[in-house]
Amino acid sequence: MGAALAEGARNGLVLHLIGDLGAGKTTLVRGLLGALGHRGRVKSPTYTLVEPYSLSRLYLYHFDFYRFKDKSEWLNSGFQEHFGPEALCVVEWPEKAGEAIAPPDLKIRFGYEGTGRAALLEARSPQGEAWLAAALSRWRSS
Repeated sequence: MGAALAEGARNGLVLHLIGDLGAGKTTLVRGLLGALGHRGRVKSPTYTLVEPYSLSRLYLYHFDFYRFKDKSEWLNSGFQEHFGPEALCVVEWPEKAGEAIAPPDLKIRFGYEGTGRAALLEARSPQGEAWLAAALSRWRSS
């Protein structure tokens, strides 16, 4: 799924990843970054809060707000400056930042289904609709 999301990924988009620990959020980001050309290690930003990646055509910030206690930590973090037309922002645990965080163009909710996992993808803007359509097209052709 992460590799499919590389299709249509561009600066200015925001992706929210929601789900329990171990549900596949960071694994999705690994697939996305790999398909975008990143060849290095992709680690979870649980302790660093953000991992930046500069790829040939975009800047990607991978955030993880699991450790935030309340939305004031988001407001005091200074991370707001990364959300804008210059970067693609992928956020794990966006709910920990409250309503102050940039709304997503695409939201993915992960869950467990039997012995596997399920993901619900929801476009939340016209840009998110275009991104989701491009990703689904790539998914179907692979």
